[in-house]
Amino acid sequence: MKQIITWGKQNPKAFFRIDGIGAIISAILLGLVLVEFEALLGIPKNTLYFLALLPCLFALYDFYCYVRIDKKIDFFLKGIALMNVLYCFLSIGLTFYHYSSVTHWGWIYIITESIIVVSIAIVEFKIAENEY
Repeated sequence: MKQIITWGKQNPKAFFRIDGIGAIISAILLGLVLVEFEALLGIPKNTLYFLALLPCLFALYDFYCYVRIDKKIDFFLKGIALMNVLYCFLSIGLTFYHYSSVTHWGWIYIITESIIVVSIAIVEFKIAENEY
């Protein structure tokens, strides 16, 4: 983890690209793949589509920042990190909202995705700490 943070401090803009690619993967999984397994997950399609929309917006933000932002990178990196954490809270909250229908597989997906996304957000926050 320390090596990733050190590398990230030297290449902070690269984390917008990494985050953007991850957001696209999440959007594809939620909006295209997992909707086909609604019965297996127990998460309604409309909730999966809604959750897929947010990573699409995050990817736009990430790629805009990667291409266009050269100053105050820390501010924008903290921004996407915060959005990622809030997205995880929303995902878990919506999963609890549908508690009666969500299966173990649905919980496994949401918790696994949240662990990955929060881990990336923590790294982004640490990289942004010392940026100027």
